[in-house]
Amino acid sequence: MTGKSTAAECRIAVYAGSFDPFTVGHADIVSRGLALFDRIIVAVGVNAEKADRHRSGSAVAAIEQLYADEPRVSVAAYTGLTVDFARAAGAMALLRGVRSVRDFEYERDMADVNMRLAGIDTVILFSRPDLAAVSASLVRELQRYGADVSAFLPHKV
Repeated sequence: MTGKSTAAECRIAVYAGSFDPFTVGHADIVSRGLALFDRIIVAVGVNAEKADRHRSGSAVAAIEQLYADEPRVSVAAYTGLTVDFARAAGAMALLRGVRSVRDFEYERDMADVNMRLAGIDTVILFSRPDLAAVSASLVRELQRYGADVSAFLPHKV
């Protein structure tokens, strides 16, 4: 799969979100993702480093409970690279939530790598719309990655 889909196909995004479904912005990112895609797979990465801090089974169960009434959201645990999981799941994009401009810079770099190496788009959504105003050039860059920039634009009084 190249990460592209036709109009007849279901547009799937993988949200590689937090182990903790109750972190700030988790549900908001999934909700906004559903406005962009037909289906969201919330992916919980399982590896030795995270296993010590989190229990993936309980994280998956908690996230499944959170979205029990939303049939377009499913939850899956995976090992390995997120982009490989996304490709295997038939996703056309990774959905990433960020809390700061610094987080954005990291995700932007990863988005470029994912597109170049795996053909998977990345949509970056800010989960903190209260961030301070940013430069016009950064707003344009945020738009390139699908970020909701309305919080960064000056409001007319």
